[in-house]
Amino acid sequence: MTKDKDATTHLEFDDNIVLMVIAGPHDRHLSRIEQRLGISIILRGNTIQLKGPEPEVSYARGALLYLQSQIQKGFTVDSEEVESAIRMASATVAISEADYGTTDEISIATKRRMVFPRTAHQADYIQCLKTNDLVFGIGPAGTGKTYLAAAVGVWMLMSGKVERIILSRPAVEAGERLGFLPGDMREKVDPYLRPLYDALYDMLPPEQVQRRLTNGEIEVAPLAFMRGRTLSNSFVILDEAQNTTPMQMKMFLTRLGNNSRMVITGDITQIDLPFGVKSGLKEAMRILKPVEEIKFVEFDQKDVVRHYLVSLIVGAYEKDTQEKKETGENGYAANM
Repeated sequence: MTKDKDATTHLEFDDNIVLMVIAGPHDRHLSRIEQRLGISIILRGNTIQLKGPEPEVSYARGALLYLQSQIQKGFTVDSEEVESAIRMASATVAISEADYGTTDEISIATKRRMVFPRTAHQADYIQCLKTNDLVFGIGPAGTGKTYLAAAVGVWMLMSGKVERIILSRPAVEAGERLGFLPGDMREKVDPYLRPLYDALYDMLPPEQVQRRLTNGEIEVAPLAFMRGRTLSNSFVILDEAQNTTPMQMKMFLTRLGNNSRMVITGDITQIDLPFGVKSGLKEAMRILKPVEEIKFVEFDQKDVVRHYLVSLIVGAYEKDTQEKKETGENGYAANM
């Protein structure tokens, strides 16, 4: 195996305050980049020297430029942002260095915060959400599939591009027996839609979320009750779509009306359907991928933006699953 050739490069910063923020307290952020990429970083005056294997030095340079662009836009830099910068720079479908300072067009402005992509796949996802009527976001937990969909939905509602946001999710544990649960319809399905609510409260002030839920601008629509509707002038999110049956998925997809956008999110490695029941998401992927107008964005372990350990956990499970396939071990019973 050929060892990558070492490279050395220098980055000079005109603004010492920006440089201090990039470096972090006691150069903590630079140390994190060193550790994650296996390179040497030396800070002298207003210059950072990067030395190590060529690809990793390029990734580190890209990460530092990305952090610089975020600071200049007024964003704070913490350990999470440093991890994001490393992912953005070293992702397989990496955003080029020339694009680090131009992420405005793939950022999302909401009432409470500016949301921007933290991986290259997230950047692709946001672009697709903004420009395509039907998008599938597929991948493991923690990759931002639902959060970014909610952010784009709020942005479209605030800018008058749609009249309402519709949130839906299959209530697998309760089956079709929602009528037996206490409370009104929203109270019946609230436990299943909590992640969507959490995202909304991150984007909008609490009083606005409540007011819009009351006047119908934000609607909770259980999957079991969607049949027969036409969803026009809406931004529609179906979360946990791996737990739909093929019939439910086809029914939901055909609800799409004029001037509407639909996002289907799910993780095909976490199917909770009864054994032997096919996943509507897996079948939709097979049937609809040839349709050019429908966009599929597939996330992987590198896109996990929760705690760094979550990425390692996802990777460990993926490795175990692959090893079971290769050895013929049954492992967990997988839904078809």
